[in-house]
Amino acid sequence: MSIKSLTREIEIGGKTIKFEFNKFAKQAHGSVMVSCGDTQVLVTVCASDEAKEGQDFFPLTVDYFERFYAAGRIPGGFFKRETKPTDREVLTARTIDRPLRPCFPEGFLNETQVICTVMSYDPQHQPAPLACMGASFALMISDIPFNGPVVALRVGLKDGQYIIDPLINEKTDLDLTIAAKPGAVLMVEAGANFLSEEQMLDAITFAHKTMEPIFELQLEIQRAIGKEKRQVPVNQLFESLMAPVKATVHDDVVKAFQIRTKQERRKALSEATKKALATLNPEGDVPKTRAIKKICEEVQYDVVRHEILKSHSRIDGRGLEDVRAISCEVNVLKRPHGSALFQRGETQALATITLGAGDDEQRLDTIATPGVMKTFMLHYNFPPFSVGECKPMRGPGRREIGHGALAERAISQVLPDSSKFGYTIRLVSEVLESNGSSSMATVCAGTMALLNAGVPITEPVAGIAMGLIKEGNDYAILSDILGDEDHLGDMDFKVCGTARGITALQMDIKIGGLTREIMGKALDQANRGRMHILGKMIATINQPGELSEHAPRIFKIKIKPDKVRELIGPGGKVIKKIVAQTGVKIDIDDDGMVNIVSPDVTSAEAAKQMIRTITAEPEIGAIYLGTVKKIMDFGAFIEIKPGSEGLCHISQLATTRVERVEDILKEGEEVLVKILEIDRQGKIKLSRKDALGKKPNATAT
Repeated sequence: MSIKSLTREIEIGGKTIKFEFNKFAKQAHGSVMVSCGDTQVLVTVCASDEAKEGQDFFPLTVDYFERFYAAGRIPGGFFKRETKPTDREVLTARTIDRPLRPCFPEGFLNETQVICTVMSYDPQHQPAPLACMGASFALMISDIPFNGPVVALRVGLKDGQYIIDPLINEKTDLDLTIAAKPGAVLMVEAGANFLSEEQMLDAITFAHKTMEPIFELQLEIQRAIGKEKRQVPVNQLFESLMAPVKATVHDDVVKAFQIRTKQERRKALSEATKKALATLNPEGDVPKTRAIKKICEEVQYDVVRHEILKSHSRIDGRGLEDVRAISCEVNVLKRPHGSALFQRGETQALATITLGAGDDEQRLDTIATPGVMKTFMLHYNFPPFSVGECKPMRGPGRREIGHGALAERAISQVLPDSSKFGYTIRLVSEVLESNGSSSMATVCAGTMALLNAGVPITEPVAGIAMGLIKEGNDYAILSDILGDEDHLGDMDFKVCGTARGITALQMDIKIGGLTREIMGKALDQANRGRMHILGKMIATINQPGELSEHAPRIFKIKIKPDKVRELIGPGGKVIKKIVAQTGVKIDIDDDGMVNIVSPDVTSAEAAKQMIRTITAEPEIGAIYLGTVKKIMDFGAFIEIKPGSEGLCHISQLATTRVERVEDILKEGEEVLVKILEIDRQGKIKLSRKDALGKKPNATAT
């Protein structure tokens, strides 16, 4: 039986999006090619026929790949093929995974894979939102259980107007990626230029309204070519054990959540689970063990939520708006160029700053950013000891990359212009303790470390994570959530900004029906919490400090653009000689701006002197220490600076008559000479006899 192919088009925000179904990758359980302009993304979905034996979690994998052929480019490097995913690909995969994951039904545990491949890239139309939409379309027409549809869009704010899918390098006050279902916003990721809470809400509302035709199209396509969905099995064992497990552990769980410290609380909860296993499953039956553990988690979920909604009392005893105790310290490490320690409750982040030169910039080699150089990098590390666990130490995972990107987006808005502060900046956050919102602690610690390093940021940035517990029409908004409140709650809403406005925002929602009113209250409450945290930070450090004695110094010198080649020299010979002799680093811009990065002032001044000498225009009357390049019968050609030679006639070699030039000079010898004349063709006439007994003068240097 042949698979029915189908093509549909829809116009959104003045752009036409095309969907081609069952034409490509027809053995996948669902596939679609999504196109907008010349950007084309193939999305496929597959799921295993049945769950693995003993599987007790949903194994969803979302992969996003940008092929270099899509932009008509060959990858750089030795292998000339794509290798591990770039940070950009990892971050995009996360923005697809986050809204899709809560849309799969409870109890569906089959291994499921979504693969999004960018096969053609047009810089005018970004592929990430197309990939997320394509994933939802592919799942909707497949036999995989999925509670869609889901739509993703990018929204910008320019000249007070909200626009769909702004260009990647377009200057806008907002870069918002949002994914939603017809009745619920699922995910928000945003960088903003100090926007107000009301402007963020308006952007979310605008995007959700714009999505409506695409929701309708997905349902139409599903009716036309969608396969019958698989049945999700009911876990009869789970249902039969629900009541006895709850009766056994409920009171113990209530008591456990009255313990204020994380590790002690976790220990008490573990003991409650062990009690249920010993009482109800003494024989150690494996399926029974899994079911009992799962039900114990359900009990924890119910207890925490009920207590918060009933008495507005949280796990650690705080009120809904209370922020945990904060302590701040700067200059905690001696050799890094700046450092800060930020502690909030049981979450602790240690941030360090390293200042580097132009050659420390990161080169971004992606299909969207060929050759772009990055001067600010924020790296987030989350070692297992931060949560009291033992795990293998690997490279950064998706979570680390995602948290680092959020903090980087928040702080980048306040960094100084490179013309005023020419350093490459690397900020590293080591999470030393974690009990909720370590990414927001990274923003706070990172801001203070920048100030400690002497970086002239425009204003401090702080971050806070908000939570939500909602049952029917009853809800509670939580400020500065704990890890358990994140895990057991309905929303993780991170807001970063200054006293002036929001710089970054990230929101993941696990439920439907989140109204504008609730989001507005959450944003207002987050603003109050952010101001409180900023006050604690400013009390510790509120102005940039002096540059560390261990930080390199940057000195600038301006030369004429037509002298750049002369300063570099053939094959970089001249610039390499300066670096070798002085120990500095030198970066030269095409406009003639020379940046000298030096460990001390003496080395920088020596490099400046050499650069001035090399790039100075020859002047009549100036005295140079030149090098004899070639001896002729009538005189000698002497190089007075790289690329600039003059002729010293035999009559100008000495105050007495000279019979042979070789009697006075040898090739390679250094000799003082004075410029007598520069003719219209730029030819230079030199005199050795007029320079005898003199020194190179100020003009020459």
